[in-house]
Amino acid sequence: MQVDHGRRWVRWPSEPERARLAFGADYNPEQWPREVWDADMRAMRAAGVNIVSLAIFSWAHLQPAEDRWDFAWLDEVMDLLHANGIAADLATATASPPPWLTAKHPEILPVDQQGRTLWPGARQHWRPTSPVFRRYALRLVEALATRYAGHPALAAWHVSNELGCHNVYDYSDDAATAFRDWLRARYGTLDELNRAWATAFWSQRYGDWAEILPPRLAASFPNPTQQLDFKRFSSDALKEHLRAEREVLRRITPDVPVTTNFMVMGETKGMNYADWASEVDFVANDHYVLTGPQAQDELSFSANLTGMLAGGEPWFLMEHSTSAVNWQPVNLAKRPGGMARDSLTHVGYGADAVCFFQWRQSAGGAEKYHSAMVPHAGEDSDVFRAVTDLGATLAALAPVAGSRRRPARAAILFDWESWWAAELDSHPTSLLRYRQEALDWYSAFLAAGVRADVVPVAAELSGYDLVVAPILHVVPAALARRLEAYVAGGGHLVATYFSGIVDQDDRVWLGGYPGALRDLLGIRIQEFGPLLDGDGVDLDLGVTGTLWTDRIDLAGPETEVLAAYKTGEQAGRPAITRRRSGAGTASYVSTRLGPDGLAVLLPLLLEPAGVGSELPDELRGQVELAVRTDGRYDYWFLVNRGDRQVDVSALDGEPLTGPSLAPDAALKPGQVRVLRRPAAS
Repeated sequence: MQVDHGRRWVRWPSEPERARLAFGADYNPEQWPREVWDADMRAMRAAGVNIVSLAIFSWAHLQPAEDRWDFAWLDEVMDLLHANGIAADLATATASPPPWLTAKHPEILPVDQQGRTLWPGARQHWRPTSPVFRRYALRLVEALATRYAGHPALAAWHVSNELGCHNVYDYSDDAATAFRDWLRARYGTLDELNRAWATAFWSQRYGDWAEILPPRLAASFPNPTQQLDFKRFSSDALKEHLRAEREVLRRITPDVPVTTNFMVMGETKGMNYADWASEVDFVANDHYVLTGPQAQDELSFSANLTGMLAGGEPWFLMEHSTSAVNWQPVNLAKRPGGMARDSLTHVGYGADAVCFFQWRQSAGGAEKYHSAMVPHAGEDSDVFRAVTDLGATLAALAPVAGSRRRPARAAILFDWESWWAAELDSHPTSLLRYRQEALDWYSAFLAAGVRADVVPVAAELSGYDLVVAPILHVVPAALARRLEAYVAGGGHLVATYFSGIVDQDDRVWLGGYPGALRDLLGIRIQEFGPLLDGDGVDLDLGVTGTLWTDRIDLAGPETEVLAAYKTGEQAGRPAITRRRSGAGTASYVSTRLGPDGLAVLLPLLLEPAGVGSELPDELRGQVELAVRTDGRYDYWFLVNRGDRQVDVSALDGEPLTGPSLAPDAALKPGQVRVLRRPAAS
């Protein structure tokens, strides 16, 4: 995989002359007797494994005591991997400190919002801002990098593991000190901080930096801008730790790429990955299928967003599951074909590596019931047979390796800061879910058979004919100007309820809602109209809205009504509007319609933008399409997203074959077909 973040080019895997997709897993040989390792190598070769992530949770094994090191076992594993043609994505092992370190330095342990210490016994029990932890962690990174700098198995460095999964928010004294430093850098003066935080309210005005604390447990709602800034700070603190480890690795091994595994999935929202993406040499992500009716759409959404974080370049699926996980309320095994469908969907959206947690299912520990490539049942199992089929399929898909995402004509904006701010307390409703609204729009695009990129809010928009901005709550003046220029230049923008409301300081844009977007949208709203849970309002479009309504006044004759309310307090008034501006349009959707309602609305928004489906009518909504291109060929990944067989023989192209791919044009539910076609101009 080859990526460029404006600094240097690196290639993954480490053999540039041999194009291939990487395939493997987290490998934890320290959990097993030595005699199992040889069996692992044989089984990995049989499965087609060519990469493993190694030493992720091995700090206690590598450094059994402060003054004692043990690299002998890792030396042997690295040598075994190389002898068997398997590369190592070597972790820095700093994800969980060993017992001796927390016993000697309990001050590295994180503290929750209520002042309770989070004790050892699980994982990630460390403060991102602890100078003591940082010192010990970088000492370990230095030792690993020095020892394995020239090892032929070393293909990449894996900083920590799932940074922030369990320790993103720390309220300790270390965090308080670091938070004040961060605030000084952001605001410069206390006067500016007091203005931004609106501290005239509730007698919160600060006279000394030392008075400022993290938003710990308070008698009522903590200051909202303080909360938003603490979320920004917490993401930055973890990013700073990533940078610290990365710089040690680059100093010692400048030619070895460095990454860390993001967690673009579900409600994992504490880390602003759009801000982190430029800090790694290639983007990597962990994703696990969640339960619910939109489970597969959520997987696609996350893979899509990860690919756009990577700038359309290939990326690395560092972890997903072969079957059941262990951490959901009910952990369902994947149906036959589910593992292949999930894996190939990620590949369709740009993954050049498909890896799992983990290689061999643990016999003990908290994740012993989490599936693996080699399950408790062993190699004589349906799971392992499916694993070997997938390995052979990925080998057959080698022509896809290195290809880029082909951009879509539509986009969905995704903004971490709007996610954080829109879901703060003391708001019009506590029922709003930012990511769910974005996912609903994505499901509607899938139902229409229209490809849509999920892009960070800072992305260049000029290449898109239609841009949907779900709950774009935080709109600084510069962003408002960008959106105005996009529409004036011929773009078609769609904003939803609770968009444009506040600036970067979470201060309301005055004059009526939707604030910073009011003039662009050509509407004015005086008061929000949230709905009680379970209530709904009908629109004359034949759909029902929930969660939210607005009393909309049109600002001028250039704003038209696309749909009106039929029931509820706003009956007879506009529900969905559109204003022409320059060569483009700006539309507003004032209620939550859900994926089914949005599927009815979407054609009205696609038509003026001239955006349509690349699929025949009979396949729209039945088949999901993802497209990669190498400039000479386009690779169409076709996923049957329904519960009945679909015939895709109407689509031209050379089918790529593999045991995990549909054997012919009759796609059974969940099956995938890959077509190689001449590249579109």
